[in-house]
Amino acid sequence: MANMEAVAKLNNVSTSPRKMRVVADLVRGQRVNNALNVLKFESKQGAARIEKLLLSAISNWQIKNEDQKLEEADLYVKEIFVDSGRMLKRLRPAPQGRAHRIRKRSNHVTLIVDSYNTAEIVEETENSEN
Repeated sequence: MANMEAVAKLNNVSTSPRKMRVVADLVRGQRVNNALNVLKFESKQGAARIEKLLLSAISNWQIKNEDQKLEEADLYVKEIFVDSGRMLKRLRPAPQGRAHRIRKRSNHVTLIVDSYNTAEIVEETENSEN
């Protein structure tokens, strides 16, 4: 059985990982249609980027599985995680000649989309082998 999951990655997003994780938690485990609706109406700044990333993952899945129809696949967000990216370090002037360090954080988002139908098939084959 071919692996049916598709991956999309977004690197060096100029948002702090903490802010992006809040949005990622909204769509983790959701069906793709539901996740797209949630992201479309979410006001947080990472939502638009994750929405675009989700569309990219769906497109990657379609390319990988040309023989299947998207409507019948019943896709869901299998995994989504946000890692810390590079940190730009800047100095801000502070009183009495001192300087405070400013850390401009960025992040990397990885999103994995899978089909519920394949998850069920894989579980059935594992159960029959045991």
